[in-house]
Amino acid sequence: MLQTALAGGAGATLASALAACGGQSSSSSPTGTAGNFPSHPKWNFVFINHVTTNPFFVPTQYGIQDACALVGCSYQWTGSANSIVKEMVDAFNAAIAAKADGIAVAIIDPTAFDDPVNRALDAGIPVVAYNADAPAGSKNRRLAYIGQDLYQSGYRMGQRIVSLVGSGDVVGFIATPGSLNIQPRIDGAKQAILDSKAPINFVEVATGAQVEEELSRIEAYYLGHPNLKGMFAVDAGSTQGVAQVMEKYNLASKGVHGGGYDLLTKTLQEIQAGNLDFTIDQQPYLQGFYPVIQLFLYLLSGGLMVPSDTDTGLLFVTKENVGPYLRTQTRFEGSSSKEQLVPRS
Repeated sequence: MLQTALAGGAGATLASALAACGGQSSSSSPTGTAGNFPSHPKWNFVFINHVTTNPFFVPTQYGIQDACALVGCSYQWTGSANSIVKEMVDAFNAAIAAKADGIAVAIIDPTAFDDPVNRALDAGIPVVAYNADAPAGSKNRRLAYIGQDLYQSGYRMGQRIVSLVGSGDVVGFIATPGSLNIQPRIDGAKQAILDSKAPINFVEVATGAQVEEELSRIEAYYLGHPNLKGMFAVDAGSTQGVAQVMEKYNLASKGVHGGGYDLLTKTLQEIQAGNLDFTIDQQPYLQGFYPVIQLFLYLLSGGLMVPSDTDTGLLFVTKENVGPYLRTQTRFEGSSSKEQLVPRS
């Protein structure tokens, strides 16, 4: 059933899956019997996010919606629009008070979520982290982390920076320094550059949590440092900003390299146009889909199916493989809301 949903989430398939969740098999399923879940409450899962309106999380919300439809549950999307930890903690506390059936939280602060997680678990509410996790060695008791290995992805980006640039001044843009969803990436990139011993001067620059603010700061930094050899970013908005500045000043033709993260449409277009070297796909759809499934199975099994750490992957998207991302508009990248079966290209 999960394979069918991941393949495209077509309306008829979801209807068949919902019938299975209610304990009824469906003879109309095009793939045969998918399997049955017993009758269960319509559990409600609360997702606490740090940038609730950021376009990166559009496919994440589609993943949540599709998984909830699949297993007959509901969800709430809440938190902060500007990465304000207190607002996220307040939303977490409200979810506990409302007796949510499960909570998924982006743990962007090393300690702020420890107490809310403890209180939720003590109240019998399972908690998983998604997109951002507590640091290694943390006392945070969340049951699992679903998302990219952030430090390792940054390390691999750093290796690619070395191979592209070789030497000179390079800037790494980060929306919110210290935030655990992106700081490990830039830390990994720095370490990879250091380990390479390449003569690269890498500088970290903050851009802000809003896309317009990020673009403005990136452009201002470039204008003040016209001898840059590379411009890279560790978040979706800053990556789009780098791409736009690279295009505006025709930097690729001047030997400047650029890259970053995630699948915003403008970023993909600039890769195809040759203005950006790469972006990194971390499959945000799965960061919504998998937490729902894991929380659901935990509740359905009486706690026997304990959530497990799940790496949603790392893929470099370059000019060689960007075509399918641009040719196909899907829920999986957030470029379309349509439920459809996507033929493999």
